[in-house]
Amino acid sequence: MIGFTTHLYYYQIGSGDLLHSFFSTVAHHLEGGKWGSRYPLLMNELYQGELAAEHTAAALEELADIKDKLKSLSPDKVIWDIDDLVKRPPWGDNISADITDMSNYYVTSDGEDFITIFFNALKKADELGKSLQITMM
Repeated sequence: MIGFTTHLYYYQIGSGDLLHSFFSTVAHHLEGGKWGSRYPLLMNELYQGELAAEHTAAALEELADIKDKLKSLSPDKVIWDIDDLVKRPPWGDNISADITDMSNYYVTSDGEDFITIFFNALKKADELGKSLQITMM
């Protein structure tokens, strides 16, 4: 199980594969395959494990732009692993009818919208003036 942690708050995501898929999809479709070229705070700093407190506000802007851009991609554009572009999600194309584009494709293990949880974690870190970490439980 993987999630985001800031101070005493933990935001559960689910599998590490799901998180990697989100970042792989962003890198492939929104950064032209150049990991971190457009969204360096999220793709480089946070993905390496920790986003510094002083970068949370700017990272919120990056995530808002990512969400906006993902709205234009259909669910079949999911990238499960940027290092293996033919690899598919374990559920294949069997997804809920509620999933209309890549901005709402990812769902946490608790059944919550991943990007909403990601926003909540970043906002809490920003409010507290604390860093945000990717943690494994």
